[in-house]
Amino acid sequence: MAFEIKKYGAIDIGSNAIRLLIATVTLYNDEPPVFKKTSLVRVPIRLGQDVFVNGKISQENIDRMVDSMKSYQLLMGVHKVKTYKAYATSAMREALNGTDVVAKIKAESGINIEIIDGSHEAAIIAMTDLHAVIDQEKVYLYVDVGGGSTEFTLFAYGKEIVSKSFKIGTVRLINDMVSKSLWDEAEAWIKKITNAYDHIDLIGSGGNINNIFKSSGKRVGKPISYFYLVNYYEQLQNYNYEERVYHLNLNHDRADVIIPACRIYLRAMKWSKAKNIYVPKIGLTDGIIKSIFNADKR
Repeated sequence: MAFEIKKYGAIDIGSNAIRLLIATVTLYNDEPPVFKKTSLVRVPIRLGQDVFVNGKISQENIDRMVDSMKSYQLLMGVHKVKTYKAYATSAMREALNGTDVVAKIKAESGINIEIIDGSHEAAIIAMTDLHAVIDQEKVYLYVDVGGGSTEFTLFAYGKEIVSKSFKIGTVRLINDMVSKSLWDEAEAWIKKITNAYDHIDLIGSGGNINNIFKSSGKRVGKPISYFYLVNYYEQLQNYNYEERVYHLNLNHDRADVIIPACRIYLRAMKWSKAKNIYVPKIGLTDGIIKSIFNADKR
């Protein structure tokens, strides 16, 4: 009998937060591997606010990143993580001092960070295990909303058709840094790729849609409707920032970006004529774990 347990780590350095996912993969004979999230740690360091406004990461946030990576390194050691990958996305790839920060983190924490582009990010996200959500007979637009960018991927009848990253992110939006022409470009692209299909559902990923799904009270695997999302969006706008934190129990770094996140999902649904959005609670870190496992098998 063959039985093996492996532990992997995935670090996602985003524009709104930095996450560490530690996952356990169980192998048993010739059965499919079982992936289980062992630990998820999120630190609300908003790199996008630095980069999109001032062009580089501030000294304060560099220090916070170094401390975070030191703690992540310790956590992975305690969990006996075999292999890890650390990827930085939109904010880090645009930061003028991005490569210097990567070098400093490597020197002080031992964590090696790779800055990836939007297409690589979308490809990793597409590696996530969507079999529990995707019906092989249906068409889906996968929408991953981040602080600096949004990745769109079209799946039709079980296959990935096309993917594209746009610099439309929640942190950019709260700083009024997304032009009408970029919105128009995203609209035209989504309408073009979805026009041939009669019925499309959305699959949403990202911390904001996970939070919205949780508040909906829906069972796992059930979608939330376009009309629910519209009503929730209107409810959010009826509260100011402090009221959203207090009355809706939102994290302080979530209470502002959740509104533009809603706007992105709603527009994607409108442009693709989707009536429902499924929220499987998967994202970049899950894709990183899957990519490490696949490379480890070779």
